[in-house]
Formats: sequence, C-alpha cells, structure tokens
Amino acid sequence: MVTVEQVEEALANVIDPELGLDFLELGLVYEVEVEGEEVFITFTLTTAGCPIGPQVTEQMKEFVGELPGVEAVHPKMVFVPPWTPEMMSEDAKFALGY
Repeated sequence: MVTVEQVEEALANVIDPELGLDFLELGLVYEVEVEGEEVFITFTLTTAGCPIGPQVTEQMKEFVGELPGVEAVHPKMVFVPPWTPEMMSEDAKFALGY
C-alpha cells in the first residue's frame, strides 16, 4: 500500500507555474489520505480566481497515479481555510523573499 510520504514525494512534482515552487512547499496541500488503493488530496490555490485549478488537478492525478498500488486519485479543491503566505515552508518563504 502506498504511504502518505510517497504521495507527498509525488506531489512535489506539482509546480505552481507563476511562482516556480511546488504545492507542498507553498502550503497549498492541506491533507493527504490513503484508503487502500485510493488517494484523497485536499488542496487550495493562492487565490480563488486562480485559473490553474484544472491543470493542478490533472497533474496530481498523473504524478500520484503513477505510484505502485494507486488505482484512483481524488483531488479536492477547497478555499476554506483561505491560503495565506504564512502557510509556506521556510524554504519557500526564503525563495520568495517573504
């Protein structure tokens, strides 16, 4: 069975095209759950009007779906709680000068 850590490693390939950093570093992935062969990912975007939602959803399905033992990936985009820059990792804050 795939682990949360393996899913997070795969999600490191999902890059915000404007900021050039991955969704985990940016604090945009709120939760990862593994239930058997299915993976559930709760994530957000930097703003509700950001147009990359469908692209991100497809990338999550692609990268996580390539992991051995994963049969289905279910990304869920939410806007509560709203994302803030404080949610970024220290490395991301440094890279973006925050």
